Amino acid sequence: MKKLGNKAREIISRDNKVASPSLTRPYELVVDHAEGSTIYDVDGNSYIDFAASVAVMNIGYDCKKVKRAVCTQMEKMVHCGFSDFYAEMPVKLCEKMCEMTGYEKVFLSNSGAEAVEAAMKLAFWHTKKNSMIAFYRAFHGRTLGALSLTSSKIKHKEHFPSLHVLHSDYAYCYRCPLNLEYPECGISCAKEIERTIFKRELSPKDTAAIVVEPIQGEGGFIVPPPEFHKEIRRICDENDVLLIADEIQSGGFRTGKFMAMENFGVRADIVCMSKSIGGGIPLGATLSSSEIMSWHPGVHANTFGGNLLAAAGGLATLEFMESSRLGEKAVEKGRYLMKRLNELKDKYPIIGDVRGMGLMIGVELVEENKAPATEKRELIVKKALDGGLIMLPAGDSVIRFVPPLIIKKSEIDRGLEIFENALKTA
Repeated sequence: MKKLGNKAREIISRDNKVASPSLTRPYELVVDHAEGSTIYDVDGNSYIDFAASVAVMNIGYDCKKVKRAVCTQMEKMVHCGFSDFYAEMPVKLCEKMCEMTGYEKVFLSNSGAEAVEAAMKLAFWHTKKNSMIAFYRAFHGRTLGALSLTSSKIKHKEHFPSLHVLHSDYAYCYRCPLNLEYPECGISCAKEIERTIFKRELSPKDTAAIVVEPIQGEGGFIVPPPEFHKEIRRICDENDVLLIADEIQSGGFRTGKFMAMENFGVRADIVCMSKSIGGGIPLGATLSSSEIMSWHPGVHANTFGGNLLAAAGGLATLEFMESSRLGEKAVEKGRYLMKRLNELKDKYPIIGDVRGMGLMIGVELVEENKAPATEKRELIVKKALDGGLIMLPAGDSVIRFVPPLIIKKSEIDRGLEIFENALKTA
């Protein structure tokens, strides 16, 4: 049983005095260092990591290839002002991303929210339209533009002005918002955009883009049916609307493919990436075609986008992902983890649904009447931490399973053992 040590208590006390209270901390964990898929706290306790620092550390902790690349670049130069000058390292990173995705242009930034902001500005600029459509339960960031798209929790949006964004139903089949059954539903949730929004609320002539997560992350790790994204793509094509894919959590081989949209056979017009592509170093990227990303100098720029350390770390991360075949490993280990979780589902009625793709898996916890078991979810997450397992919540009552893609099978087994012990408390 892990206990909060004196050193951790002292750091938390100092944190409470100076850090913004807006940060979301589900439990008291003060990290010190990490290796592979294991995190160590400041008091020497070790934890198996089923969160990968919010799906960032796909390559695991302490990747020597990335460390070497960053240290080598640091010896030469840390920052150059890529918006004003030229440098080869950011160019190499952009070339690599184009090679891996087939897109022709990349705008580099520092975070997922920045990647989304750039995508929104690009869509508004290219289409000369002023509105967008996103989805209920979506999460795209907390900066004002991205927050306009976000709909996962109302408390994120209170007191903040929004751009003109309308929301529609995502394909949440376990709790269908239209009370229909798949596949008889005919993907009615997607068709509501044409059936209702375009006819009664927002003309496609004013709609710059539809923004969608291939798999909803913060909203509950919701995996839509295969036809959902194809239907959204059709709606965009037939109504002259751009499709923006938010791959920030689902990208980087998390689902097996480098971009999760590849699993659905759909190609977005603009893609937002971040989290795992930097290997832990802040890095965001917005990708599109040369035709769409043809804005002139000054329309959008930043100070730290293309930072030399971030570019070196990002390039090394992408190369490591490919050479280590992390996509294949995500599929293989994800299949095993899903099997084990479904066995637990058969054993424990509190598990209402297990869903996922690759190593992006959600377990939805429910009461006997199928209502979200939110309080029990919080208890289970904290009990798991006490047992030496790091997990994070999502949605109303979902626990996400997003370990580093390099995690060992023995670590998965040990983590599931701790998870099951925590389940028993509920």
